[in-house]
Formats: sequence, C-alpha cells, structure tokens
Amino acid sequence: MSAPSLTGTAPSQVKLSPNGERVTFIRAKATDNTRFDLWEYHIPSGQERILFDADDLHSGPETLSDEEKARRERLRLSGSGIVSYQWSNDGKALLFPLAGDVFYYKLGNKKATRLVETPEFETDVKLSPKGNYVSFIREQNVFVLDIATGKETAITTQGGGDIKFGMAEFVAQEEMYRMTGYWWAPDETAIAFTRTDESGVKDATRSEIYADRIDMIDQKYPFAGTDNARIELYVQTLADNERIQVPLGAEKDIYLPRVDWMPNSKVLTYQWQSRDQKTLELRAFDLEQKTTKTLVTETSPTWINLHKSLRFLKQTEQFIWASERDGFTHLYLYHNNGELIRQVTQGDWVVTSIDAIDEKEEVIYFSGRADTPLETHLYSIDFAGKNLTRITPADQYNAVNFSSDATVFVNSFSTINTPPQTGLYRAEGSLITWLDENALDMNHPLTNYYENWIAPEFGTIKADDGTELYYRLYRPRNVQGKAPAIVYHYGGPIAQVVTNRWGGTRGLMFQYWAQQGYVVFSIDNRGSNYRGKAFEDHIYQRMGDIEVLDQKRGIEWLKAQPFVDGNRVGIYGHSYGGYMTLMTMFKHPGLVTAGVSGAPVTDWRLYDTHYTERYMGDPRKVPQKYDASSVFPYANQLEDELLILHGMADDNVLFTHATKLYKHLQDNAKLFHVMDYPGKKHGIRGKNTQIHMYKTITKHFDTHLQ
Repeated sequence: MSAPSLTGTAPSQVKLSPNGERVTFIRAKATDNTRFDLWEYHIPSGQERILFDADDLHSGPETLSDEEKARRERLRLSGSGIVSYQWSNDGKALLFPLAGDVFYYKLGNKKATRLVETPEFETDVKLSPKGNYVSFIREQNVFVLDIATGKETAITTQGGGDIKFGMAEFVAQEEMYRMTGYWWAPDETAIAFTRTDESGVKDATRSEIYADRIDMIDQKYPFAGTDNARIELYVQTLADNERIQVPLGAEKDIYLPRVDWMPNSKVLTYQWQSRDQKTLELRAFDLEQKTTKTLVTETSPTWINLHKSLRFLKQTEQFIWASERDGFTHLYLYHNNGELIRQVTQGDWVVTSIDAIDEKEEVIYFSGRADTPLETHLYSIDFAGKNLTRITPADQYNAVNFSSDATVFVNSFSTINTPPQTGLYRAEGSLITWLDENALDMNHPLTNYYENWIAPEFGTIKADDGTELYYRLYRPRNVQGKAPAIVYHYGGPIAQVVTNRWGGTRGLMFQYWAQQGYVVFSIDNRGSNYRGKAFEDHIYQRMGDIEVLDQKRGIEWLKAQPFVDGNRVGIYGHSYGGYMTLMTMFKHPGLVTAGVSGAPVTDWRLYDTHYTERYMGDPRKVPQKYDASSVFPYANQLEDELLILHGMADDNVLFTHATKLYKHLQDNAKLFHVMDYPGKKHGIRGKNTQIHMYKTITKHFDTHLQ
C-alpha cells in the first residue's frame, strides 16, 4: 500500500519533465487533504512553487461519470481537483483532466487553457507524442483535438451500448493493468485502438447500497468460466482516415494485454495471451506489408505473468524484454526480428521494472531484488550483461522515477521504521536536492511518539518442503508473562507483506497494537510475490490450500514462542487476506481465537476470468478444484470469533460474496459478527471510515484476546 505522509501534504505522482529541468507533483491542500493541486520544483533555480490551484480552475462539486469512477477505483485514485497529469514528450507542456474536462498548459504561458468544455465526461485524456493533439474517450468513442486550431475529430463514431472503442474492458483494467484502449503512433500519423464487444459478457445486476438509497447497477462482469469480451484491434491514419484491422488470429477467445508501437511508426506490436494464460506471444504487425510475425513466445505449464518491461531502442533495431523462463524475472536483449541476442540479467532474484535506458552508453537502469527480497533497489547494468551496480543505499525500500534522458531520477524511499523521504538524484546516485525530506526532526509529528516506537524483527522459518519463508514480528515492551498476538496476512499472488518499507496507516495500526501489548506477526507464504516463479506456482489449482498451510505453520511457530500466549491469537486480512482468514478459521478450528475478514472472496466462481482462471483453471474443466477452493465446504467448522467487513458498493469482490456467506452461516446456526460500510468500494476508503474500521477491528481483538 502507499505510504501517506504524517503531515498529509507529501507529494504524490512525482514526475520529471522529459528534459530533466522540472519535477512536478500533486500535493494535497493544507486545509483539505482530499483536494489536490499541481506543483513544480524548478531544478536550475532550486525554486518550488504551485503551478495550478485546482480551485482557481474549477470550483463546486465534481460529478464523475460511472466510467471515470470505475477507472479511478482501478487506478487507486481518490479525492478531487488535479488527481493526474501528463508531460508532453518535449517537456514544454502539461495536460491534465479536471472535473470532466481537459486543461492544457504550455510552459511560459500565464495560465492553463481549457481545451474542452462539454456536458459529456472525457476520460483517458492523452497528449500525442509530438504534442500537437489531445485525444480522449467520450461516450465510448475516440476523439482527437488539434491544439493549434481547436478542431475536434471523431476517430470512431459507432461506440455505444455493448460496443466500446479505445476503452479497456473490466479485466484489462483490473487484472492486466492496461488502463487504455488506444495508442498513438510515435510520428502522430495514426492511432491504434481496440473495438470491444461486451454483448457476450454476463450481465450482473448488483446493488450499491448507500446510506440513503440503493442503486441497482447493471455491470458486465465476466465471472470465471463465462464468456469474455471480444477484442478487435485497428489502426487508423489521421490524414486520410484509412482504417486497417490488425489480424489477431482465428481464436477469438483470447486476451490483448499490451499494445506498443516500434519507434519507426511502421510496425505495431501487441501481446497475445491465450485464454488459459499458459502462452504469451509478442507479435509484430507491419502496416505497409500487412504481415504479422511472432517475435517472442513464452509458455508455462501453470501460467505466464504479465509485465510492463518491453522497451524498443530508438538508435538500434533492438528491444529489451522481460521473461521468467529461467525461473526468475530477468531482462533479455533481442533484435527487432525476434532473434535473441543475450540474457542481460540473471540470478536467483527478480527484476521488478525497467526504469530508464541510456542508449548512448548502453546502460539499463532497473529496479529489482538482487540484494534481498525484502527491499527494492535501483541497479544499473550494461547491454552486455556486465557491471551490475546497486545505486540506492542498502537497508531501505526504494521507488524511483527517471527522466526520459536517463540523467536524473526521483526516489521516494523508506524503511519499516522511517516514513518516506523523496529526493532528486543524479543517475549515479548523488543527491541533488530534497523534494520532501520528511526528516524525523523536532517538528515531525512522529517525533513525540518515537520514544515508544517498537522496531520489528525480521527472520525466516521453513515451510514443510524446506522453503524459507520471511516473517516480520513486533514484540511489545514491558509485558509481564505471555502476550496475546495478532497475525496480519494477505497470502495471495502478486503481493508481498513482509518488507523493509513504511507501512502507511496500516503499519501505524500494527505499531499501536504492539504498544498496547500485542505481538504482531506477518509471514509471506508460498504463492506470494518476488521470490521466483517456482515459489508462486505452489498455488496452481489449489488456492486456499498451500497458503493456509504456510500461515498455519507460521502461527504454530508464533504460538511456540515463550512470550506468546498461544490461547490468545487473532488473524486479520483484507481481500485475498480476508479469504485467507476464512479458510484458516474454517479449515483449522481452534488454531486462533478470533479473526477479521475484510472484503473476502468466498467462492472463486464469483470472481473474474483473468485473475481466477490464471491460478485455478477454467471451472467448466476443473469444477472439483473450485469446490475445494471455496470457503463453503468448510464453513460449518467455524468455532471461533469471526468478524466480517465489506463495502456495500464493492464492484471488485462483489458484496454477494459476503451475503452468500452470511446466509450460509445463519442457515447453519453459526454465530459471527458483521460490519458493512454503505457506499464503500473494495478498499473501504475515506479517512473517518478507515478510522472507524480500524477501531472496530481493534475492539474485536480487545474483546476476545485481552
């Protein structure tokens, strides 16, 4: 989770201008931490200033479209004002949406220009690569606006109902991290876009229950084992509006997770993924020859993880590609014709992202876990796979953002005991200036509490097959005898709990629990992230099995410690962690005394295709696997104190998951506790709402463990 500053005004979405002269960021108002403005730090002068006060551009309520609400939920954006923005590629202009319209600012001008002012809501707003156009989605169609003339052109006109142009479907947004459905050619001569037909996707009518109303929402939701949206890919030229359909193959039941242009604007590449996600192909479509070539094929007996580490080199006809073919995510150098040149990185550790490439010096800057799985660091390596160098200091967790010329980067780093600090650095790692030093000095809000701060311990225990599992443990001070314990877990794929990273509001809750006399413990089971593919593969077609066994092993180790009261142990998790709470309590009654399950999946048949079938297969082919992974066969074994939390407008893990379990437990006369949140989505966001939720969780544990 992100780590908010204790002051509430820390910068977010920190970006370097492409020319490396400015650092821009979004910052909350001091008077309202849900209303955001756009700021800049000018590197040559060392001056920081507010660029745009959102209130000066728009006042009054912001009414978001349903599409924008869903999009922001997927992007984890909240609040109002300027919540996102984009630099032009030449670093001379900025673009940002606000209140459903589009604002454009050219450096040197006195104010921003409102390019679009319509009653309709524009989403997925982009600047074209050379900065001459603005594009956006309006009413399920792609539009282009010429900035110089103000002329607006509809690239597509037939969107509506089940047909969407240029828009990412639900699973693309939620599970593939593809938030767009259209892509500019680098030379601005053409746009590639998707046509999505959702007519075959099952209609799910769900209720969004608010404090004063109930909205009935008809949502296209592809439940596991049901039809997905059908995707087509097109390229349209701007000069003559010629439209070319890119052939995706005879098989229509596929996924389109990524689309990228080669630098010459003559070849469009796309990643083709099979429905079972065991095959991923990088294909190239030549617009002039109208031919398709497969450049890379990845296969797996379980599943292929998607990545965002494809980079085409501009000065040579080569590209960098990430693969797990040797068991860990590493980088490979290819010719543009698909011929492998060499593996660039290697070892029993993972690359997490490509951050920048200096083509002149033939150096790749990337983030990874070469030192420890508990920290992300910035590294550099040359194209030959030599001179691997760690750039960021040891014993901290780093999140970097490079300038496009690979000369400077912004790093927001933290540890489990110190909140994030954000600085501007040269490529070799020397500090230029602080953007948010956030030092623990006498003025810091944490300072008055730091004398009571409890630093957690890190260590490992072994799973039943000998695999090392990392844990984190907070041990309260001055406890007489044995203390109660709370286990926080997630347990699912693409996630990690045990890191040397500031824990945000949830981490502060762990600290509070420890200071109140609880031992607080977490362990990352097999199936979680950043330990290699074999570590993840344990959960294939056995969700709720191996993860629960590893958590059980961790709890048993915890209960055996001389300072822990084994009769007073609780567990808490949210989302997949909520599912883990249920499976642990249902499958192993008596292991813990109390548990909290937030927004849990209860039956994987009720979750979406792309996520669920990746790990479980198709329920039409392996129904017994789904039966075994559901909580319902084990729910009658509940013996301990269970609290279930759920947002009543959740469009991810639908509220149906909770209500089906409520009914099942009631029908079997099993007592449990409930706290539902009207109008809240999956994250149950909102400052006071989260305060209420954390107080509710704490009271549950205090009642049954103290």
